[in-house]
Amino acid sequence: MSKLRTYIKESSEIFYWKIRKFREKKLTNFHYEYFYKDYFGLSKDFYQGKKILDIGCGPRGSLEWADMTSERIGLDPLADKYLRLGAKNHKMKYVKGQSENIPFGDNYFDVVCSFNSIDHVENLKLSCEEIKRVLKPGAVFLLIADTHKKAQLCEPQSINWSFLEKYFPKFEITEEKHFEKYKHRIFQSIRNNVAFDHKNPKERFGVLTAKLIRK
Repeated sequence: MSKLRTYIKESSEIFYWKIRKFREKKLTNFHYEYFYKDYFGLSKDFYQGKKILDIGCGPRGSLEWADMTSERIGLDPLADKYLRLGAKNHKMKYVKGQSENIPFGDNYFDVVCSFNSIDHVENLKLSCEEIKRVLKPGAVFLLIADTHKKAQLCEPQSINWSFLEKYFPKFEITEEKHFEKYKHRIFQSIRNNVAFDHKNPKERFGVLTAKLIRK
């Protein structure tokens, strides 16, 4: 991706978050805990003492609920700008960086999450290789992703239903679900719990969720 395209993409994303904050007054994070825990069948005890990384975390404080972990880190190219949107008041740590070059050592994290972010990366293959690298053997990767066939400015990667098979073939997939997309709202789509109709896919969007374990 060219520097100009990256600049436009990041400017568009921070503008989106500024608009969200203006409309909501405060960027809340109460809805995240359900998706990190209950939705994937995980408990607070599971996260006790673990190191967790949220890729493309955004500014809401996605890991504020995780005070039982030993480290809770949000990685995002816009992390420094998020601090000025209120993220400086959060207890989780924000790290500015790209998923193509995660600034942590091999086998570092017990849990890596990508919620509505994997299609935003610049290099999908390299990002997935980095996720594999920083996960410990036996560690968990949690994924929530839009599926769509056409790349866009802020979502330059087109994710399809074969994503896991192509990019994580050696991982154990303990859970995989496909949902119909509801009004471009990814988390509400999951709560609606309407299975994607693969007999009539056409050009419609969908939502892929999965829990994987690194062997």
